[in-house]
Amino acid sequence: MSEELSMIMDDAGDSMKKAINHLEAELVKIRAGKANPQMLDGIVVDYYGSPTPIAQVANIMATDARTLTVQPWEKNMLQPIERAIINSNIGINPQNDGVIIRMFLPPLTEERRKELVKRCNGEGEHSKVAIRNIRRDAIEHIKKLQKDGLSEDAAKDAEKDIQELTDKYILLVEKHLAAKEKEIMVV
Repeated sequence: MSEELSMIMDDAGDSMKKAINHLEAELVKIRAGKANPQMLDGIVVDYYGSPTPIAQVANIMATDARTLTVQPWEKNMLQPIERAIINSNIGINPQNDGVIIRMFLPPLTEERRKELVKRCNGEGEHSKVAIRNIRRDAIEHIKKLQKDGLSEDAAKDAEKDIQELTDKYILLVEKHLAAKEKEIMVV
């Protein structure tokens, strides 16, 4: 039985790590006034009929704190990349000079900063819900094992361990959100 309990704990821990990794990936996409090539990670471009991430058809660089440049490996990809950036609705207008695409990030207003913080908090809340759902599923597994003959003490100890794991990951979400909020609110 203890082997099954450790498996439940490991699965819960792995799933909670994945929730944290997802949160980190989403927070990177939320710009904090600094140019970051990862801002374009979710954008796909039509590359000869197949949807392909921009990073696989062009070189993306942050030339300075407020400028991103996208240099396609094939010159005929300039228009599709520009269209994909415009359609992605990330709030940046690309400027195509025939060789590379430049994007200038406007400075953030106080109101926009607060909106971004709200968006970050929303992503954090999604992660917390995911972590709590993982906890619920793990506890349900433990209760099934208890019906199948696991002692009550072992079940209570396992539930306590799951709760400690949950608290640890919820605290990690809070730390990520606090760091991102600090990054966004710095003028």
